[in-house]
Amino acid sequence: MNKGYSENDFETLDWYEHIRRRPGMYLGKLGNGSEQDDGIYVLFKEIVDNAVDEFHEGWGKTIDITLNEETKEVSVRDYGRGIPFGKLLDAVGKMNTGSKFGKDGSLAYGKSVGLNGVGTKAVNATSTQFYVQSFIDGDSYYAYFEKGVLIRKGKEKAKDEKDGTFVRYTADNTLYDGYNYNLEFIDTMLKNYVYLNIGLTINFNGNKYKSENGLLDLINDNLSETPLYAPIHLTGKDIEVVITHCTETGENIYSFVNGQNTFNGGTHLSAFREGVGKTIKEFFKKDFDPKDVREGMVAAISIRVGNPDFANQTKTMLNSKLTDTVANGGIPVRDFIMNFLAFDLDNYLHKNPLTADPLLKKILASEKERKELASFQKARRSKKTSLNNEKLKDCSVHYGDNNERAEETTIFITEGNSASGTITKTRDTKTQAVFSLRGKPKNTFGNSKKVIYDKKNAELNLLQAALGIEEDIDNLRYNKVVIATDADVDGMHIRMLLLTFFLLFYPELVRRGHVYILQTPLFRVRKRKKDGAMDTRYCYSEAEKQDAIGKLGKGPEVTRFKGLGEISANEFKDFIGEGMRLDRVRLNKDDSVHEMLEFYMGNNTPDRQNFIKDNLREDVIMEDIINNSTETEE
Repeated sequence: MNKGYSENDFETLDWYEHIRRRPGMYLGKLGNGSEQDDGIYVLFKEIVDNAVDEFHEGWGKTIDITLNEETKEVSVRDYGRGIPFGKLLDAVGKMNTGSKFGKDGSLAYGKSVGLNGVGTKAVNATSTQFYVQSFIDGDSYYAYFEKGVLIRKGKEKAKDEKDGTFVRYTADNTLYDGYNYNLEFIDTMLKNYVYLNIGLTINFNGNKYKSENGLLDLINDNLSETPLYAPIHLTGKDIEVVITHCTETGENIYSFVNGQNTFNGGTHLSAFREGVGKTIKEFFKKDFDPKDVREGMVAAISIRVGNPDFANQTKTMLNSKLTDTVANGGIPVRDFIMNFLAFDLDNYLHKNPLTADPLLKKILASEKERKELASFQKARRSKKTSLNNEKLKDCSVHYGDNNERAEETTIFITEGNSASGTITKTRDTKTQAVFSLRGKPKNTFGNSKKVIYDKKNAELNLLQAALGIEEDIDNLRYNKVVIATDADVDGMHIRMLLLTFFLLFYPELVRRGHVYILQTPLFRVRKRKKDGAMDTRYCYSEAEKQDAIGKLGKGPEVTRFKGLGEISANEFKDFIGEGMRLDRVRLNKDDSVHEMLEFYMGNNTPDRQNFIKDNLREDVIMEDIINNSTETEE
């Protein structure tokens, strides 16, 4: 029986062909530059990482970087040792080749990020042009590639050039979906490099990046309010920590491994959170709940480990259990961090009562509020299950599940039954849930968290239960929390009320990039073609509408959608599927949540009403609710 499966179905790909066909294996995702973990930033970081590793090993104190926003060409020049000429081609064009694996127990790079011999090859393969040149002792060797294919190579004299490596590349526009660079992401990345490498200077497009105080500069540069006490700055061999507390709710912790921003956390972050709670409890000799200790905490931790085990090639989560290989005397990451905090943090608190006193007051205040909330939570808990069954149309996969689609999980927060019904009929029941609001939620600004448990404010009480964040934000059940309101004044107001709720009580949801606003089309422009078929264009702004009318010619039918419920289920399935447009809500480092909410949601009703009306443009994107707060994801 012929099963349609033979030797002819097999093929062997060159290294660059495999990367180009399966880029997700190497880069996580491609994207178009609207998210900080999109592929173009991974490429950028892979090249800069190599230059920073040279600095960390003691070679070269300056890195020069340029980005041409028009041509999208990136160049990186370090002043390290230079790639040995005989291995340059292999280093950039032969998979699993590198100097960071360790040979006979030794490493050319002690504690670096790039250990897999893959990163630079991924840059080469997914770029339309890739040029590398190594300079050593007045000589140089270069190679030029196109989409991973070697075009030319050769040697040149370079007597006036300092030792080091130069890389120039342009990411392939066809692979990265018509990408554009977000310079804010680049700025944050470069600042992190210098925070983590005191003495390093990075020059980027005429701007100079340098830090004198490491992670202390990171925390001070990112504080949006005056902290309750001067930040605690602790350093040791292969570890640096900064800790302070503010009045804002939640916790905000920056974590790094070998200079890599591990914004998805890992073993080191878990150990840090545990260690801070344990050390402070023992210092005050009180059995505090660790959550009360961490409430309002703003902190950063950076460690360096040998042979780090990351969750994936993009290195955003640490899996390592040891600080180094067992052969090199490694100890558990948890013990390494816990022991450091137990000694250094405890010692600091004993020597600095001006820090210990406000810290204790903050913890006691958080403890008091948590215990007061407990009684409200208990009174409301019995009613939640039945009510949420009515308001929540859940999905079968949840964020945090051991499922390949867990990252896709989304909950749409809608207003009214008609909009909820439309989305419910068209959603993917495996990964998309719908929560239906009834009327406008209460303005929570100026209230404590107890307001959520007021019987008159059941909507937000049930919403937090549906999200799974009542006890701990780490229990979030959906990766994307999408506000889906109508494109009118009431919809805009509801959007602001929900954002106020999240920013006031769950700012970590925003900081971690979980909160989005759904864009839905404002217009449908269609016209029947000569063959009888309907040519339909959905437009998200007045400009798109006019463009569609121009392309369809005279006499098209134009429909203005005033609410989500007016869009049929058959049409709506396209707007929450692969073509879904989302604006991610982001907090700018200069934003003070309290000051922002005081203006928009405080006792200034006329100002707020004018703001809503002024911003209710045809495309209805609330860009000004948070400064520089949104990026469009298509």
